[in-house]
Amino acid sequence: MRFLSVNADCFLIELVSLEETLALYNTLQNRPLNGIKDLVPAAKTILVFFNEIETNFKTLVASIQSLKVDAGFERSGQEVIVPIRYDGEDLAQVAELQGLSVVDVIRKHQQSVWNVAFIGFAPGFAYMSSPDRPFTDIPRLTVPRKKIPAGSLGLAGRYSGIYPKDSPGGWQLIGTTTEKMWDLARKNPALLLPGMTVHFEDVTHRPTTVNIAQQITRTVEPKQSVPLFSITAPSLQMLIQDEGRFNQTKLGVGIAGAMDVSAMHSANRLVGNPTDTPVIEVLNGGLKAKLQHAAVIAVTGAISNIRVKFADGQTADFASYQLIDLDDGDEFHIQPPTAGLRNYLAVRGGIEVQPVLDSASFDSLAVLGPEPLKLGDTIYQGRVKVTNISINEVAQLNLPKVGDLVELDIVMGPRTDWFEPDSIDLLCQQEWLVTNESNRVGLRLSGAEPLTRKISHELESEGACIGALQIPPSGQPVLFMNDHPLTGGYPVIAAVAKHHWNLVAQIPAGCRIQFKKIAELTDFENKR
Repeated sequence: MRFLSVNADCFLIELVSLEETLALYNTLQNRPLNGIKDLVPAAKTILVFFNEIETNFKTLVASIQSLKVDAGFERSGQEVIVPIRYDGEDLAQVAELQGLSVVDVIRKHQQSVWNVAFIGFAPGFAYMSSPDRPFTDIPRLTVPRKKIPAGSLGLAGRYSGIYPKDSPGGWQLIGTTTEKMWDLARKNPALLLPGMTVHFEDVTHRPTTVNIAQQITRTVEPKQSVPLFSITAPSLQMLIQDEGRFNQTKLGVGIAGAMDVSAMHSANRLVGNPTDTPVIEVLNGGLKAKLQHAAVIAVTGAISNIRVKFADGQTADFASYQLIDLDDGDEFHIQPPTAGLRNYLAVRGGIEVQPVLDSASFDSLAVLGPEPLKLGDTIYQGRVKVTNISINEVAQLNLPKVGDLVELDIVMGPRTDWFEPDSIDLLCQQEWLVTNESNRVGLRLSGAEPLTRKISHELESEGACIGALQIPPSGQPVLFMNDHPLTGGYPVIAAVAKHHWNLVAQIPAGCRIQFKKIAELTDFENKR
């Protein structure tokens, strides 16, 4: 058992097998240790998040080392039958890799019992392993597909998995199902949960059936909320965000939430809201809106001018981090930032929004939460209890502009030792360009010289945190941000320190990044 540093509030436990991993995970679930906030189990690892005020890395390592681990993973006793049409486009290739006929691949897969080990990659994506071990490990595709349809059944390594939504992926596809793996209308949105047993039913030669939902007529109560303003010109992206979605990792759901949490908190304090009140995250300015009711707003984050056209025709300019009192008929325009990338718009009293899985944040990877705002949408008054306004909020100093060099502190680990020594040095020696492909999932970086690995074999999926620097085969880092997948199959060489996450949220494409190492990889090993 190894304990590898990841960031200030998390570390990775590496074990020798899936069975040992699930046994320890089960033990930590049944006998929780003080300070542990969340656990992300994967193939041979558990990512542990903890409260830095209540405990620390070394204390938890000692506590876990002294645990008497349960004998095995506790199965839920629930069994699920999933109908499969074995019509996947990689079926013949899998048969060839296994030295079997297509008929034998179908038979062995369908007759095996599959257990849900963990959820990762995307909400509702269940990693299923079989004690029957019907196949030897199956390699991922050399070139991942850009889009795999929802309901596709794939194989990779020792696992079966069904894609819950259209998404990119590199698993070998052998079939399809019409069952929904992820449905928010269900009490448990994920059809398959850890501990369940899955049986696949071969329906390849049966007629295809489509379930038609029964139409239900509901009495709609008249909306009593007060309309505040309507969007008359959109920005590149307008998302409702709060602090994020916590303790949903069992469903494969990540945190999401405001990219620049500090700016979100400031916006709410400026208007007298609780700091966790949902706000509107605006990408690169551009949002215009017209008031339908009096409102007090504040805009924080990126440095932008807010131009107001009052109902009487007069105009005025307001700075970021300034309280703005508006009336019915007034219009405001958040102009493109002169520094930074994301603005945060707060309204006194909050905005009306329907939470999804206990959060009002939109997750762009999972496509989960309140829908992104668009032209013509109306924002309604919330019912948040307000307090006194704050007059002490200020912007981050020296927010980056296009072309700037930004220095980010990093913590090495957990897979630093997978890379050549020269590449470990190169990570901090050369500058990395932030490309236009960057988004809320992560910043895609480009360096003159790619990083090279010392260990070349595939890494089994393992948990990753915000700030993780994942290195794909190209050798060009991807800096994971709020909407990143819970688990990934490429090694993470280091992670951006927590105190720089808000800064990362404000880095526009065209900036350059210089990494500065502030902590080496910490590696404790328990040889028991």
